[in-house]
Amino acid sequence: MKHNAIYILAALISITSIYGCSTQQNTAKSRWWHAFNARYNTYYNGSVAYIDGSLEKENGNKDNFTEMIPLYTVGNKESRQLGGSNFDKAIEKCKKAIRLYSIKRRPAWNPNKKKTQQDIEWLSRREYNPFLWKAWLLMGRAQFYKGDFSEAASTFAYMSRLYSNQPAIYGKARAWLAKCYIEEDWLYDAEDVIRNIQHDSIHWRAQKEWDYTYTDYYIHNGNYEKAIPYLRKVISHEMRRKQRAREWFLMGQLFEELGNKENAYNAYRHVIRLNPPYQLTFNARVGMTEVMAGGKQKQMIAKLKRMAASDNNKDYQEQIYYAIGNIYLAKKDTTNAIAAYELGKEKATRNGIEKGVLLLKLGNLYWIKEQFGKAKGCYDVAIGLLDKERKDYQQLTDRQKVLEELVPFTDAVELQDSLQRLARMNESSRNLIIDKIIIALKKKEKKELNSQLQTNTGNAGADIISMKTKFAMQNNSVDGKSTTTWYFYNPMTVSRGKETFTRTWGKRDNVDNWQRINKTVVAGINEISQDSTTQSEINDSANTIINDSAEANPHKREYYIKQIPLNKEKLDESDNILMNALYNSGVIFKDKLDNLVLGEKALRRIEDNYPKYKDMDNVYYHLYLLYARENKMDIADSYIGKLKRGYPHSKWTTLLSDPLYKENAKWGEHIEDSIYAATYDAFKAGKYTEVDGNTYISEHRFPSGANRDKFLFIGGLNKLNNGNQKGCLNDMNTLVKNFPESALSQMAGMIINGVKAGRKLHGGKFDIGDVWSRRTEILNDSDSIKTQKFNSDSNIDFVYMLVYNPDSVNENQLLFEIAKYNFTSYMVRNFDIQIENIDDIHRMIIKGFLNYDEAMQYARELHRQTVVINLAKKARPIIISKQNLPLLGNQFSYEDYEKFYNKHFAPIKPTTSNPLIEPAKIVTTGNEEETMPLPKAEKNVDKKSTEKKTEEKTFDLEDEYYDLEGF
Repeated sequence: MKHNAIYILAALISITSIYGCSTQQNTAKSRWWHAFNARYNTYYNGSVAYIDGSLEKENGNKDNFTEMIPLYTVGNKESRQLGGSNFDKAIEKCKKAIRLYSIKRRPAWNPNKKKTQQDIEWLSRREYNPFLWKAWLLMGRAQFYKGDFSEAASTFAYMSRLYSNQPAIYGKARAWLAKCYIEEDWLYDAEDVIRNIQHDSIHWRAQKEWDYTYTDYYIHNGNYEKAIPYLRKVISHEMRRKQRAREWFLMGQLFEELGNKENAYNAYRHVIRLNPPYQLTFNARVGMTEVMAGGKQKQMIAKLKRMAASDNNKDYQEQIYYAIGNIYLAKKDTTNAIAAYELGKEKATRNGIEKGVLLLKLGNLYWIKEQFGKAKGCYDVAIGLLDKERKDYQQLTDRQKVLEELVPFTDAVELQDSLQRLARMNESSRNLIIDKIIIALKKKEKKELNSQLQTNTGNAGADIISMKTKFAMQNNSVDGKSTTTWYFYNPMTVSRGKETFTRTWGKRDNVDNWQRINKTVVAGINEISQDSTTQSEINDSANTIINDSAEANPHKREYYIKQIPLNKEKLDESDNILMNALYNSGVIFKDKLDNLVLGEKALRRIEDNYPKYKDMDNVYYHLYLLYARENKMDIADSYIGKLKRGYPHSKWTTLLSDPLYKENAKWGEHIEDSIYAATYDAFKAGKYTEVDGNTYISEHRFPSGANRDKFLFIGGLNKLNNGNQKGCLNDMNTLVKNFPESALSQMAGMIINGVKAGRKLHGGKFDIGDVWSRRTEILNDSDSIKTQKFNSDSNIDFVYMLVYNPDSVNENQLLFEIAKYNFTSYMVRNFDIQIENIDDIHRMIIKGFLNYDEAMQYARELHRQTVVINLAKKARPIIISKQNLPLLGNQFSYEDYEKFYNKHFAPIKPTTSNPLIEPAKIVTTGNEEETMPLPKAEKNVDKKSTEKKTEEKTFDLEDEYYDLEGF
């Protein structure tokens, strides 16, 4: 208490003596005073909020231990939002400290005193509050752990410039900047920061941050061997026990990836010794068994099975069996690996990422074994459980999409083959197999029923409505808030439920009492009581009802016998299903999976077994392509002969008999695309004869070309220009009929509907060059035309322009008023004004803006000038980069750019200051204060509000509490 009183008294004396100090003053007293206030008035509260947020994130974080865990918990997207409100508070307090206590004014200097090197360094600083660097650092760290990496990078980039002549603080800021780039997966930018810092020696006080940075960088880069030494240093720096346990686990994973089983085992053992939360301990034990399974496979699998039997691990079944499967797979025992993964899928109690990883691994094994139906079942569930930013997620999506199309056909082939095999058996053998199927079904249902009863044992006394509610709703706690997810809001869950229902009960009508097998009997009895029917008719009806019920009951033989093609009519129906399924699956194997072996097998089976297949010409054509791709031209050419003999009028016969076919097959795509690009340019230029000629080439040489729909559209419009309205409508109808999925089909349909509604088509040049709404995103989608895209970089040179019809604007008066405004408002900047004439549309362009923010600031101020706005009422204002300007009105329409602008630039908030009142280039005069605009952003993240223009001097650099290194 005595010490506290002394401190309070000292503070009161200080307040009294320094009262009225301003940040415009820079004296020893003012610096001390503002450092004191920044530290205890704002920074302290921000640091407490930061610690609270860090603890919330640490305790709520959930890692995916089936894959390599991130060094920083913020790398887990599911946990990223944790602590957000506390981090926001910390950021707010830091901004307040910077705003209130930044000292930018240089201290007074005696001109007669000789300056030392230290004096020169001191006078060249941009921030003189000796404590404020901690507020900058805390703000950047809070933004980083909040998951706002771009904002954090902006803070640290600005901080590194602010303290560029103070090595310790500069080193810390650059280390954190590199971390932000790493977490954003901008490894090239991170590497650039790392490479530049290596040119200078890293200050010893910043070494700790760089150990973390190098660890994170090498892990993200996949260079685990280089990451391990730095990770050891990180562990030695770590002050939080839970985080140290995570880092040891990560160490084990790195050693495991490098094949160093012994060191991996020791690292996992370190995790257990630290007594972390149970989930981490459990996964460390699983990891130990996996790495030691090399010569002790049976013992480790037995150990994992004992773990699976423990009640403590009932929620981790999928991870245990995933580990067992991995052990089998390492020994190339695929059969047992699949069995283990299947057991993990069956016993999984959580629908989390761990189950998703297991299903992905299982699905990949089925894919390799060409069991596509089973692979699809795994992928369908895994795709909803895994993060979309996984490196293999695109492969998963592509495979799942192909299997959606393929599996119905492969399943149909498998089913019809099975049914036809049963049809060829004698009755006793067939019934024996059916009985085995029924017994297996009953066992499965009994097992599921027992499992359900066990699950509901603890809820025997619960209210029925309560049970349904608990079953249908799941409560999760996120960031301390309770969220409720209703079952039917999850389309994937509903889809899986429908599939399960259909497998169990078959297709049922949406009626009441659907589960009552004797419903037909009940209905029959009610009808009989109201009708005079003989007893024999009643008996016959009852027998029919019983038979129908048996055929609908999967526990009866009749249910299966009904599906078996035992007569010629059903066998023909089965053959038709089989032929269509073989054809479609063969084409998909060939074209979408590039599996020529399976494609050949399916297509050749049709040729060999079903010579009367109605689309045999299609089969011959695809077999020709298949063998040509394998460079077996003798076999391929034989199918041209078969087409000529058996199908002389087929489109494939015409195509393959074309002497230019081989040239078209090799270069046709590029030739057709180039012809379309030339046709498009000719159409815009009014060269209608050239358009007609190229359209003819498209029709006869490339009838199935990628640009055929666009040729039809332009060809139809060209006919309209020549006065052939009927020909135009014919082409539009062909386009709608043959290319319903084309974006141009909608436009063609509008023309057709307009004519049907009584409107007349007019000749003359079609207004495809309408400056605002040209549909170039449709007509320009060939490779030869769409060679460039708009650039979303906001930190390159921009222009502001007004686009207008020259007859609608007093151009000279507008030019005068804008030039007058620029001259009187921006004394230190020179803005060039020029007028362009593009397709009879004028563009008044104002140049000289270094980035989007400057152009936006200019536009906001210009639009406050009443005279200019009145003159430009019919002009369209546009802010665009110099790089994007040549594309406007040429490859893309103004509406194209407006959509792009609204997506990429409109959400950017302009700075509160006006950088246009400062010169574009840095100008320094002796030791005077620099006059400069806000520096350009680094990777679009460096533009900051002028509130962030402050920072530092050395002040308790290694103060553990205020550096917050434990967090």
